[in-house]
Amino acid sequence: MRYTFFITVFMLLQLFSTGAALSLQWWFAPWSTSALQVAVWIIVFAVTNGLLVLSVKRAFANSYRWVSMWMLIMHFVILTALTISILYGGYWLLASFTSIAPIQSAKLDFGLRVFALITFIGLFVYALYSAYVPVVRKLSLEIDKPLSHPLRLALASDLHIGRLFGNRAIDKLHQLLIDNRADILLMPGDIMDDNTQAFNAYNMSKNLAELCASVPYGVYATLGNHDLYGHEQPISAALRRAGVQLLNDEVLRIKHKGDPLWLVGRFDNHKSQRVATTELLAKVDTTEPVVLLDHRPSDIEEHSQLPIDLQVSGHTHNGQVFPANFIVKAINRIGYGYEAINQGHFVVSSGYGFWGIPFRLGSRAEIWLITLKGNTH
Repeated sequence: MRYTFFITVFMLLQLFSTGAALSLQWWFAPWSTSALQVAVWIIVFAVTNGLLVLSVKRAFANSYRWVSMWMLIMHFVILTALTISILYGGYWLLASFTSIAPIQSAKLDFGLRVFALITFIGLFVYALYSAYVPVVRKLSLEIDKPLSHPLRLALASDLHIGRLFGNRAIDKLHQLLIDNRADILLMPGDIMDDNTQAFNAYNMSKNLAELCASVPYGVYATLGNHDLYGHEQPISAALRRAGVQLLNDEVLRIKHKGDPLWLVGRFDNHKSQRVATTELLAKVDTTEPVVLLDHRPSDIEEHSQLPIDLQVSGHTHNGQVFPANFIVKAINRIGYGYEAINQGHFVVSSGYGFWGIPFRLGSRAEIWLITLKGNTH
């Protein structure tokens, strides 16, 4: 499995390098010489494979970020070239069927290259904005369970708290919860970005503790795969100290304005010995509202057959960068968004944070505000 993953990554990087080199050749065409053309190919492939080797050898900290960043640059170069190609083709198609005056070739070439540069920069700015400026998705749900008062559940998955996503992001989430009058905050996994180094170094515990103290009925979380990569204990301890209540294969009955609510939390399936959902539900009075926190949305089909009123998940990031969102959609019943299945409601968030590098394209940083309503008799 490990070798298959490495080979897949290697082949993708070579494919991206080829596309980026061809795109750059077009951009440099007005100034091109045979030496420059060869140099473009050599530089692109040298950077790609040099970073890959350094990453495999773990020559420096967070080397995967550099590979990811270089891959994103190549991806945006290719997307820019495709955009320009579509515009160029559209122009000639329009010119063929209308009487518009043709643009001089030199002016057209220059204009296309300027627009290509603007497009490339624009992709970076928009992707950075989409990663750091979250949107609030609002959803109102009705369940056939006793609930005399509407319950406002905030969902923030996949924070990936670390060096690139820290105190400002926590404070922003804090303000969003206040502005939207959330009763409860649910965080279904990948809260930390692999470890607590940055969390401790920048004293993020203080900011997270202030957030937790402000949520009227508490902050509840489960651990995702990135919380389980060898640092489960320090991550769990840091979250508990800040006031987060972890539900690691556990159930908890709380009350909201006198109404009971069951919270069920599962470990991510990276934990091979995790408890089955049916075993957890055996401890629950399912005549009362039941909310499940499960990091991955991979068991939604199975859970739709169980007495679960609402499941909240994350993990997929909605692909994070286009066109990966189409892959996420293809391999999951719900790769992103909301769907009602049988008597249950299922929400998969694209996440409040990001993985690896702070860019999103075709996805958006977000929290969900879910208003849960039940019958009053």
